[in-house]
Amino acid sequence: MSHAPRTFIALGSNLPYRGVAGAALLAQAVAALKQAGLAPRALSGIWETAAQPPSDQPAYFNACAELDCGTDTPQQLYAALRAIEVRFGRERRERWGARTLDLDILAMGAEAGTFDEITLPHPRLQDRAFVLFPLAEIAPEWRHPRLGKTVADLLRELPPGQPAVRIGAFSGSP
Repeated sequence: MSHAPRTFIALGSNLPYRGVAGAALLAQAVAALKQAGLAPRALSGIWETAAQPPSDQPAYFNACAELDCGTDTPQQLYAALRAIEVRFGRERRERWGARTLDLDILAMGAEAGTFDEITLPHPRLQDRAFVLFPLAEIAPEWRHPRLGKTVADLLRELPPGQPAVRIGAFSGSP
């Protein structure tokens, strides 16, 4: 059994890349995580959500994964995730803009603070249906290190107006 801290990431996409979009693109992203040595311990289902904050962007496809990151630091994991995003055509032009692939670190164990460009836990995870619904599938008992609340607690407190629909599971999930 691994003693690495429980590490959770969010996966999201609302633009196609090389003719692949939605759930199929997220499945390719999971394969890229495995190739990078970031084996998922658990995967949520795939959820379809509106852009947050609300905009005229296409719907997003979202999921969460628990990764086995071994002894990676937050900075090392961030660099690995950014490299995968770039492989999928990710361009960072505007905050909250449409994207081919978004891989965000949600939490790494009980880490709380700022690590170069990363703040852990993710500063807005408790406000986002597109994070909490998939995270609740794989870790409903996970406790936010700063707020002391479980994912189930955070879901109950979620601000209204963020519809999320589970559209299915990853094929070949761990």
